[in-house]
Amino acid sequence: MPPDLDDYSRDAQRIGRRIREVREHKNLTQEQLLLAVSMNRAYYQDIEAGRANPTLRTLLRIARALDVPLADLVR
Repeated sequence: MPPDLDDYSRDAQRIGRRIREVREHKNLTQEQLLLAVSMNRAYYQDIEAGRANPTLRTLLRIARALDVPLADLVR
């Protein structure tokens, strides 16, 4: 049975929390990360809040800017 939309929402929230945790662990502000990935502030804030559905390319850009493997963000 395919996952329902609630499953996707929970996953998006988990990934957003993980991105925020890694960013904060590396003592980076949202502004610093935004400059590194050239991303719209509102969209990035939606990613961290779990309200956005970022593409693989976007997640890779964030992972590279944080200098972590993508798997660390989506585990």
